[in-house]
Amino acid sequence: METRSCPECGEAIKGRIDKKFCSDLCRNSFNNRLNSDDNNFVRNVNNTLRKNRRILEGFLKKEDKITLSRQKLSDKGFNFTYYTNQIITRNNHTYNYCYEFGYMLLENNLVLIVKRKKD
Repeated sequence: METRSCPECGEAIKGRIDKKFCSDLCRNSFNNRLNSDDNNFVRNVNNTLRKNRRILEGFLKKEDKITLSRQKLSDKGFNFTYYTNQIITRNNHTYNYCYEFGYMLLENNLVLIVKRKKD
């Protein structure tokens, strides 16, 4: 009978014939290391999107929409590169959304912030 070893620590594997790791700790460590690069990128993007959403929500408060300077958003750390989706209206206006909060870049470095109405 062939001796199998754990791909994480090298220990001999005892138990079922299809068992790949010696313990849950080794299985988790192996998979976390394997996925860490991909997960790190996704985690950073998601953190930026959540931060953008919080900033938009903070400015909007209980208003339906508000206009403010682009600099105010930048000062809070808003990153204009990341948004979840983009909507172009019939009037050819482009809104970038971070989840349910959207913004449209206006002239004179102004930004219109809106909240999407529930369908």
